[in-house]
Amino acid sequence: MRKPLPRLAETDRPSADDPHVPVLIDAILRDCAPISGVWLDGTLGAGGYTRALLQAGAQRVIGIDRDPLALQMAADWTAPFGDRLRLVAGVFSDLDALAGEPLDGVVLDLGVSSMQLDQADRGFSFMKDGPLDMRMSQSGDSAADLVNRADEGVLADILYQFGEERASRRIARAIVASRALEPITTTARLAEIVAKCLPRPKPGQSHPATRSFQAIRIAVNTEFAELAEGLAAAERALKPGGLLAVVTFHSLEDRIVKRFLQLASGHEANANRYAPAKTDTTARFDMVTRKAVAPDDVELARNPRSRSAKLRIARRTNAPALALDPADLGVPDPRPKGRR
Repeated sequence: MRKPLPRLAETDRPSADDPHVPVLIDAILRDCAPISGVWLDGTLGAGGYTRALLQAGAQRVIGIDRDPLALQMAADWTAPFGDRLRLVAGVFSDLDALAGEPLDGVVLDLGVSSMQLDQADRGFSFMKDGPLDMRMSQSGDSAADLVNRADEGVLADILYQFGEERASRRIARAIVASRALEPITTTARLAEIVAKCLPRPKPGQSHPATRSFQAIRIAVNTEFAELAEGLAAAERALKPGGLLAVVTFHSLEDRIVKRFLQLASGHEANANRYAPAKTDTTARFDMVTRKAVAPDDVELARNPRSRSAKLRIARRTNAPALALDPADLGVPDPRPKGRR
């Protein structure tokens, strides 16, 4: 029988007013116990995971984020940890190089943070009107650049492959028609264009633009390619016995993580019973969580945004790290073949 989740002390737990409640942190602390050594938080955000790891016993934590605002905000809470905490600007696909040392644990909290969603001027959400931006790093091409420049076919493929939006072609056609009249520069206008292409939602259903905004955000930040490269970087960085904990927020992310761990642990299933037997491979990870861990009722009540979260944890073996093609992980690539 699985042990009950240890709960953070109320003084350590983020309040409802905090910008980012660390999702599934109790499960991470339980299944990775005892927390010790050097850990890396590849998605620092507001620091919820980093603080919890330090309070649980990590000797040091390296916090990485590509969002300059996250690193600026860290000045408000880092002082008590002194040299036990090192902050680094960068992407977690480079985490092995940025860490510069073998790691005892890596935690990745994927997707966009509550802190980013709640700031209208970042353009991640249609709940408040703001500039159509969506850049986590606050540099490079924005969502407005993508929406106003991409070919109709590319837009449709992004919406379908990154957002699983069935009406992708209809929406892409409407975007191209609308931008011909006037550039699309705000979240409200894009949400309105998308909503007009879809039926009015029933009570309890999500906003019609949810999938489209997700897809465009993923494309702007190359999130799936970043995830595949980040998993490989974690494999290179972790010591034998080191732990990898990944929190995902939608099925496409979870599918990539699940596929990576299946391949890395030697648990890839045959496509059918008539297929040739798989060649035995040396496991580079051992599964700690056999199935994805979901939030319990207590966490759902505390943080409704955690409802779609899934956690997977695996332990590094002493087998050499191997390179994997992102296509082996099912990472979608919406670009036309001639442009790949």
